[in-house]
Amino acid sequence: MSKSLAVTVSVVFLLFGCSNENSTLPQPTGMRHPSYYRSGSSPASTTSHFSILYTFKDGADGALPNGGLVRDTSDRLYGTTYTGGGSAYTGVVFDVDQKGNENVLHTFNGFDGQTPEAGVVRDAAGNIYGTTLNGGSSDNGVVFKVDTGGNETVLHSFGGSDGLNPQSSLVRDAAGNLYGTTQLGGSFGDGVVFKVDASDNEMVLHSFDGTDGNYPVAGVIRDSAGNLYGTTIFGGNSGCNMGCGVVFELHPNGTETVLHSFAGMDGQWPEAGLVRDSAGNLYGTTFNGGASSCFDGCGVVFKLDRRGKESIVHRFCLCVTPASSIRDGINPVGSLVRDANGDLYGTTVSGGGDSSVCSSTGCGIVFEINSGGTESVLHSFNGTDGSAPVGALVRDSAGTIFGAASAGGSSSCVYGCGVIFKIGQ
Repeated sequence: MSKSLAVTVSVVFLLFGCSNENSTLPQPTGMRHPSYYRSGSSPASTTSHFSILYTFKDGADGALPNGGLVRDTSDRLYGTTYTGGGSAYTGVVFDVDQKGNENVLHTFNGFDGQTPEAGVVRDAAGNIYGTTLNGGSSDNGVVFKVDTGGNETVLHSFGGSDGLNPQSSLVRDAAGNLYGTTQLGGSFGDGVVFKVDASDNEMVLHSFDGTDGNYPVAGVIRDSAGNLYGTTIFGGNSGCNMGCGVVFELHPNGTETVLHSFAGMDGQWPEAGLVRDSAGNLYGTTFNGGASSCFDGCGVVFKLDRRGKESIVHRFCLCVTPASSIRDGINPVGSLVRDANGDLYGTTVSGGGDSSVCSSTGCGIVFEINSGGTESVLHSFNGTDGSAPVGALVRDSAGTIFGAASAGGSSSCVYGCGVIFKIGQ
């Protein structure tokens, strides 16, 4: 195994665990350290049919699918892997059909991008757009396009004031403009919201300064009026080291509004993006926080109404005390999916029960929270069938769920190279 792959796998598994606010300064995504946990009551369970569509092998096919998936009308799934793809271990863009056949659409070489963390977006013609964390002309990441013939074009290479190291997926408007975030760079070094227009010109729409947010890693969503909504992991309230993170709105005129600043007990470190309902309410998750009597906790699912009032939909474990298993999940990272009934679907990177393959707290889960706030565990990973799901799920009209587990599966990688899975009722 190459040094770069070994480091990547180690980074993924350091992500597990609740955080202690009295511990060392929090680190960026993938660099948090395990602590202790409290077991909550067992959530409701449902009868779900889980199957693996594809297991990555750390070869030309790629390894470690950290981003979410998108699907086309034939249920073909598209995504990226952080590494693999050949001897350079720089990642790939792939698709997988419903028979489990994988096709590599593009292998990055460093100059045209490297180590994509996010999923992709498709246009009506089948072209694919995404970001890479590294690579490009300054090795600070790129925005790329892969056409239906597999030809890749670098639309923009980041260099500093325009942003550094994008980890976000993109959103595309009807005019072909792309919107996203970079975790670093900009006027204050705290990350930016950017736009790449249909002529491949990049524009910084907002530079974060810490007080209004710091370190955005998730993408943004866009409403019909052109307003953008997103999260930053740090910044905002000073109750946490570096701030507990914010939910923000960015207006078309460039004015940013902090809709909510987390304080720890109501959530801490939102890594995931947002979903929005027809009434304008926003839903998301935080990686940590949510405890009723301390700044610890294993994360929350939250709702923000149009006035910015937050309510907690679900808490993942309440406070930091030793325990051997947490059934309802620990540390949600991927963005939520919401169906027409108002039910929410998501994943946690750990939890789900004991596992000798992962940590004592488990390899992660897929969950559903119904409109009444009741959580059901749809699947608990055991390592052999995947572990550490960090990307967003995708759901078809029949209610079948598709997703990627960033590790587990094949033993070609130390902790497994990742899988693509489906869950049907």
